[in-house]
Parts: sequence; structure tokens; C-alpha cells
Amino acid sequence: MTLKTMGRGAVASILTVAMGAGLTACSRDYTIAYLYSTAAKATAGLVNGYKIDYQSGTLVPLENSPVAAGKNPVGLVAAPNSLFIYVVDRDDSDVILYAIGTDGKLYPQKTYNVTGSFPTAIAIDAAGKFLYVAYTYQNGFTPALPGPGGVTVFPINSDNTLGTGVEVKVGRNPIGISAGSSNHFVYVVEQDTSTSLNLLGFSASTTTGLLTPLAGTTINAGNVASTGYASGVLPRGILLDSSSSHVYVTDQTANQVISYAIGANGVPVAIAGGTAATGTTPYGMTFDPSGKYLYVANYTDGSLSGYTLGTSGQPVASTTIGKVQAGTGVTCATVVGSPSNSNPSHAVYLYTSNNLSNTISGLQLSSADGSLRQIQGTPFNTSTLPTCAVTVAAK
Repeated sequence: MTLKTMGRGAVASILTVAMGAGLTACSRDYTIAYLYSTAAKATAGLVNGYKIDYQSGTLVPLENSPVAAGKNPVGLVAAPNSLFIYVVDRDDSDVILYAIGTDGKLYPQKTYNVTGSFPTAIAIDAAGKFLYVAYTYQNGFTPALPGPGGVTVFPINSDNTLGTGVEVKVGRNPIGISAGSSNHFVYVVEQDTSTSLNLLGFSASTTTGLLTPLAGTTINAGNVASTGYASGVLPRGILLDSSSSHVYVTDQTANQVISYAIGANGVPVAIAGGTAATGTTPYGMTFDPSGKYLYVANYTDGSLSGYTLGTSGQPVASTTIGKVQAGTGVTCATVVGSPSNSNPSHAVYLYTSNNLSNTISGLQLSSADGSLRQIQGTPFNTSTLPTCAVTVAAK
């Protein structure tokens, strides 16, 4: 794949203006953030971009949207500085770095190969030092010769370009990954049907980002199961809270979300009574900006399930939030807004990527009780087969 790349001078100019000038008061009233959504076209994937209207949450397509991605992009993540995003392409087995202009437009910069094939998930640490990409097969294994997968660890340079990726071996069919914010732990969920111990835990080096299995995680070579911690029947999504003190896993077969407490050694311990029912086929999750409410995207019934958190961090089905309809084939959920807004029900928005209806749903989120209501104009059209979405604060 060939992408038109901007020169260093042009990119530096864009980013300097973004950081130096900022936005006027009027433009801040208009654009609170940008939303980017990947579309999984097998021959030529796309990234759609939108402005998020501060007053209403309405999505307004960016002038150059969509932009080209690789073959079958399956996920994306934003840099903590809100100036770049990384998109992972499954069929090309690569990651593309995009710069975000002052007006939210995306500018492709460089493409990086993953150390294995068929990547499935991407995560970044809160400091923006390391990028983690989970993939299906280590070198030497293929769909015709199945075997274990891995994680490529990319160091992130000061300009957000990536250094040389290094392979970390995991087990079969890794499907999700989440990186800790403060205690340098990384967790992977797999879909190895030969075991129910599909949650793997690792400590991450603060200097190299490389992963070392935690106590209770065993990585085996060859086409045999690696094992970690009990994870339900068939885990799908994984999410750490902002303090990295709890991790949550969705089970797409048992229709539940499972919660774990993370000790000082990083080992996740299932919370007693910490499993809650979801809608049908739960996929991704997100928190509200305050971290008080958890939302689960249910793929098959096209809904969001809402939860408060108990004293031990366990999800408790919320009678206020309940289950809210989104789109068809909900995959990911993303939130934008400030928990300290003077009007707690205003300018906090939640969006879902709807894979089967080719739309993005938008909902206004009340920070007072976590309730959701549809915003004007929802759902918003996007390119065919959206796989995930991320919001990035406007600079």
C-alpha cells in the first residue's frame, strides 16, 4: 500500500500551530473533540473523521473524510497528546501513524509492520511511551498451520513515530489488549476454546516496554494452549480502569462482564459476586469521564448496558441507565467530555460504532446519574463495516 506522506516541515508547521495558537473561544464552543472510525473494507480500508459539536454532540464530517487506511483496519488508538492516532490493519499486518491537523484532518505519516500476522487489537500506555499490537499468528504459523499469536511492542519516539517493534509471544487467538496507566501492567484476552483460562497478565518494562508473564500466566510454545486466569466461556473485550486497580472482561458467549481486582503484583483476582449480565454478545466497553459508570457494547442486540461500580469495583446493573438501544452490530464505545463541567448533563457524549448498520450512534451522557439519551441526528452515516471508534480532544 502506498500512502501520500506529508513532508516533515509541513507536519511540524501544522502541529506547531495547533499547540501554539489553540482555538478561539468561539471555536471551542463549537468543536469539543474529533471522532475517528475505522471501516473494514478488505481491499481498501478507510478512516472516517468527524467534528463533535459542543452544544449538541452532532457529528459533522471533516472536509477530507474519509482517508485511506490499509486492508481491513480493525482498530485504532489515540496518542495521549491528542495529536496523532494509530490504526491497525488486519490483512496488511501493519500500523499506520496519522497526524491530526488543527482542524482535525488526518495526515498519514508512516506505516510499520507488525512482527506477526493478522493483528486484532491495539493499545497504548497512558504516558504514550509504548504501543502494543496483539496479532493472531507468530511467524511460521498460518490459518493452514494454526499456532500461537503474539504482541508487538513498539517504542514511541518523542515525535510519536515508532521505533523497531519487538515480539512478545502469547497463546492462541489473542483478541484484546489493555495497557495499565500507573503500574505498568498489560493484559491480553484470548479466544482459545481448549481452555477457560484466557486472561493473560504481564508486567511491562518502564524502559523497553517488553512484557514478562505475571505469576499464574504460562506461555507455551507451539500449537498448545497458554494459560492465565479464569475468563468465562469466550472473552471478547478488555478494559482497565483509570487507576489500573481493576480490569473488566466481556464474555461474548455467556453474555456477562467479569471484574477483577489488581493487586500490587499485578495478578488479577476475580471479585466475589463481580459478574454482571449484559446484553447479547458483548464486545467493547468504556467508562464515563469520571470513571463512575461502565458501559458495555452488545453486538447482537445492538444495545449498551450501563453499570455503576460497587465498593469492590464490581459492575452493578444500573436501573437508571438500564439497556439503551444504539445501532446494529455495536462493536466499540467511546466517550468525550469533562466530568467537572459546570452543567453535569451537558457536553458529555458517548458514541458507538455499529458494524452492521454502517453508522455511528451518538448519546448524551448525564454525569449526574450516568443515564443516556439519543442526540439530534443520530445515527450518523459512516463507511461500510465500521469496526471501532475513538474520540480525541480538540486542541
